[in-house]
Amino acid sequence: MTRGFAAFVVPLYNHAATIGEVVERALTLDWPVFVVDDGSTDGGPARLPRDPRVRVLRHPENRGKGAALLTGLGAAAAVADYAVAVDADGQHDPREAVRLLDAARMPGRPIVIGAREGMDGPDVPFGSRFGRRFSNAWVTASGGPSISDSQSGFRAYPIPETLSLGVRSRRFQFEVELLVLARWAGIPVVEVPVSVVYQPGSARVSHFLRGRDSLRNGAVFARLIALRALGGAFWYAGRRKPPPALGGTVPLP
Repeated sequence: MTRGFAAFVVPLYNHAATIGEVVERALTLDWPVFVVDDGSTDGGPARLPRDPRVRVLRHPENRGKGAALLTGLGAAAAVADYAVAVDADGQHDPREAVRLLDAARMPGRPIVIGAREGMDGPDVPFGSRFGRRFSNAWVTASGGPSISDSQSGFRAYPIPETLSLGVRSRRFQFEVELLVLARWAGIPVVEVPVSVVYQPGSARVSHFLRGRDSLRNGAVFARLIALRALGGAFWYAGRRKPPPALGGTVPLP
């Protein structure tokens, strides 16, 4: 693959019903697509279109969304400067990634969040609406950016800078911890509006377990807030490793 400005990274875990359409839509932009199969057991990778632009990376067991994103970012570094992460559940239309990339060309090489519109619709679970507001508040309290949708999985990441952040979380918490560390490191975080589709009722597949993952979220925010209180944000900004150079697969932190 020749180097371009952007590639897709799609973490996949048991979304066989939707992954094919997600990747087909992503391919309309003619970017490389890196699908990271994070230990799926439902045959999802077999639903992928046969296309040389699609590369499948596999974890033999489920390691978590953050781990899948890191694997995809490391591989995408060989062919792109930015990676657009999009979930495999069909919630987002990958074709709207052009909005994120337009904002990514702003000065400062920002992380761009696709802020979901229409989150008050009848098919949007209460837990998703409440969880977004709750997460936004704790990201800000941890010293992260003040944004409207800290839980959106539709994002454009500057690859070298993102891999240099040293995010510790490897599951869903990766995405919120990353926002806080980006703010500490002086990396801009901006938002652009995007549409969202929630499948009605039982048709939607979510792997977020409210009790377990809420506790994990709480532990991450407690760690970040404690570090901030002890001056850790200033220490981090001074000690962070410089972003790795582009042009080859980047070792994972």
